[in-house]
Amino acid sequence: MVSDNRAEFVALLYAVPRAGCVLTMGNVRHTTDELLDVLGDVRPTVVLADRGNLNRLLERIDDLPGVGSWWSLDPGEPPRPARPVEELAARDAAPGAGDPSDPVWLIHTSGTTGRAKGVVLTHSSILAAVRATAPARPMDDDDVYLFPFPLFHVAAYNVVHAHAHGRPVVLASRFDAADVLSMIERERITQISLAPTMLTMLLDHPERDATDLSSLRRISYGAAPMSPDLVRRTVRELPGVGLAQGYGMTELSGNAVFLGPDEHRRGLDREPNLLRAAGRPGPGVSVRIADDDGHPLPHGHPGEILISGPSVCAGYWERPDADATGFHTDADGTRWLRTGDLGTVDADGVLSVVDRVKDIVITGGENVASREVEELLVEHPDVAGAAVVGVPDDRWGELVCAVVVWRDGVDGAAAADGLVAWTAGRIAGFKRPRRIVGVDALPLNASGKVDKRALRALLGVAAAEGR
Repeated sequence: MVSDNRAEFVALLYAVPRAGCVLTMGNVRHTTDELLDVLGDVRPTVVLADRGNLNRLLERIDDLPGVGSWWSLDPGEPPRPARPVEELAARDAAPGAGDPSDPVWLIHTSGTTGRAKGVVLTHSSILAAVRATAPARPMDDDDVYLFPFPLFHVAAYNVVHAHAHGRPVVLASRFDAADVLSMIERERITQISLAPTMLTMLLDHPERDATDLSSLRRISYGAAPMSPDLVRRTVRELPGVGLAQGYGMTELSGNAVFLGPDEHRRGLDREPNLLRAAGRPGPGVSVRIADDDGHPLPHGHPGEILISGPSVCAGYWERPDADATGFHTDADGTRWLRTGDLGTVDADGVLSVVDRVKDIVITGGENVASREVEELLVEHPDVAGAAVVGVPDDRWGELVCAVVVWRDGVDGAAAADGLVAWTAGRIAGFKRPRRIVGVDALPLNASGKVDKRALRALLGVAAAEGR
């Protein structure tokens, strides 16, 4: 499936698994080459797409020899060889076997190697994520839920969560602050999920004060950390709206750790550290802070966050190398996901994320593998070396920042804009560097690798000095 959000997409989230098949969702923000990399990885036999994405894929049809049928989601006569999806919908397909361990969604996520990895989610893992979410994000009998995230992300499990409780979902085709404000008023939305970037855009929008948001009772946020200042602003400017945070990832089939409205209120009143916490594990979820060998560490001691439970994915699609490094199994057979995040758990069982072990930048809720951007940048003839890190940003959470060593004779100040422009069309727009910093040499650690912590410290000094 390659499409923006639409009702047919939601139907196919259920219909494809019901037919005993597996659904892969392509990121429409990717370039055609990036999409073809994903499609080449999974080798689909059927492709469904909206008109724009169908056209660009059919231009490269020779690169997808295994596709047996193409289906257009838009009305009207589709380009050949695609057929209208109404013909597919009219078929009376028998349900598949429906074993709980069967794979149903295959979602690609950026990895530290730069190559996207397909995460295999099953019937049971997605429903386990729904069960884990229910206490922190309860659905009342009159709730109306607005979903503004792309359905091709694991955030789509929130749609299943609402439907599992019999509640309707209002779907935004893409996030647009003005449209979302209008939908909240028109549809009397009571619950919405947002990334902090989206929330900031809503609060900043000039039409916000003129929009009736009185129906809104809860904002669930995730995909990136929210600053305490934004929490305070939200509570101040949207009184009566409760906040609920979810910490999760694709490999967890959604969110697994939650900070509910009560914890947010306590954080604002008397426990400010809670505003920087991820929260407590949901039902069925276990959290461990571990050393490099996966062994548990004592309360308060930082280590890698490991998570176990039925919502953990089945593994990575045809990537035994990633399975070997991405999971830890205890002697008793308990299987843990290595999240790649560094955290602590206090004596009350509250998890806090203190750093990122994996070399990933999260910008506007999208994961960007630093290595993928670095490998592209060093192809430019002016660049002798490059390292990519995320730098804090009020609107996007993080910006992709490239630290570049220019080749001899290159005027870095003049070359920086050209380098950013050169990346257009080569990688998705959200992956392109938004800031270029030139250095004489990249800092290295004892093993000879680029020291990303030293780079972040360097960028903090540079920002403070206005460089």
